[in-house]
Amino acid sequence: MFRFTLAVALPLASALALATPAAAQDTCEIAEDRFEMDEAAVTALYDCMSDRMFEGYTKEGNEIAGEYRDWQVTATRAAVAGPHQNRFLLTFVNEIGAEQYLKFEEDIEMPVGTILAKESIGGRDGEARVGPLFIMEKVDDAPEFGNWFYSGVQPNGKELKISQKFCHDCHGGFDFQDSMGYPVEEVRLTAN
Repeated sequence: MFRFTLAVALPLASALALATPAAAQDTCEIAEDRFEMDEAAVTALYDCMSDRMFEGYTKEGNEIAGEYRDWQVTATRAAVAGPHQNRFLLTFVNEIGAEQYLKFEEDIEMPVGTILAKESIGGRDGEARVGPLFIMEKVDDAPEFGNWFYSGVQPNGKELKISQKFCHDCHGGFDFQDSMGYPVEEVRLTAN
């Protein structure tokens, strides 16, 4: 299977860090209209936030938070799809579901054991903030929620208190995609 890493997806990280004064590196900028940010600006934003996200998510020892970055990334960069409060999102999928997920097909059923971890970046007033790590796990004992278990990790590593019904009420609208809601088409990674 084709394996894609963030080092390939986000090649500007080291170049931007070297070109940006140290004081400016402390603040990650986000545009008021996130949908208008070009690819270079989104890449710079992700590069600035990447370590902060991982460090925050792993503070309390959450197992998925500690391993998701070793999974298959599903897009060439983070993007705003609209749901999740217009945050920038980047989804990772574990080995069990990676091959199926990267087909981005409709009318599918993901295998039990598939786990999706979705990093998020939000913010206001031009300053980006780490958002929650949203997690979906395919199970075989939750038919009322499309056999998905929803969870998350806050930016400080603590468990995100969520309602299964609340998450599924939105994700259920993607029933033709097994409730997943794929990344926007322009950034989808496909294996060739």
